[in-house]
Amino acid sequence: MIVIEGTDGVGRTTQIERLRNWLEVQGHGVVETGWTRSDLMSSLIALAKEGNTLTRDTFSLLYATDFADRLENQIIPSLRSGFIVLSDRYIYTAFARHAVRSGSPEWIRDVFGFAIIPDIVLYLRTDVESLVPRVIASRGMDYWESGMDMHLGEDLYDSFIVYQRRLVAEYEVMAKEFKFEMIETTQHSLEAIEQDLRARIEPIVRRTRKIDASLLDTASLNLKVER
Repeated sequence: MIVIEGTDGVGRTTQIERLRNWLEVQGHGVVETGWTRSDLMSSLIALAKEGNTLTRDTFSLLYATDFADRLENQIIPSLRSGFIVLSDRYIYTAFARHAVRSGSPEWIRDVFGFAIIPDIVLYLRTDVESLVPRVIASRGMDYWESGMDMHLGEDLYDSFIVYQRRLVAEYEVMAKEFKFEMIETTQHSLEAIEQDLRARIEPIVRRTRKIDASLLDTASLNLKVER
């Protein structure tokens, strides 16, 4: 299981598409999953976010339900069948978003305590100054990714800057705690980032190991809070 983490607009989806093509050319079966892609929850989450009235804990619980559904129906069955799972975000996104909204780290980690341990977490690292033009040039800034529910600024742009800086700071803390593989994206081309990702992933996918399917039912992250 390979996880690509990073804040909004950093280029995760683009790199996952490139990695999937590369892995499939090598003969690997690949299944892709990502935040809010649960058949059960994706449309409900989109509908709930339209009103811009979600509370912090409801926001987190909706995403936890999405994750639980994907874990049971996509991730674990794929791993049992011998596929490589590429995950666009993982539970660390929920940890970061909950933390910047002043939520309890113990609570959010308990909520996601059923998660299985990825083989590798690749963190696409950036700074807000580099992030802003990417987001503006792509899909633009939205209410939740700008932290407008937290009243951090006078307008969408100001709130985005403050919110994303807080998110990046949380990722930096988690990168050390959970031993993320750091991938620098600032002033690097898509091709250079892809080559860096490949170099770190190749030893993982090449190693031969016997997977005990029973472990996939019981494995969970060590989410002990040490702050």
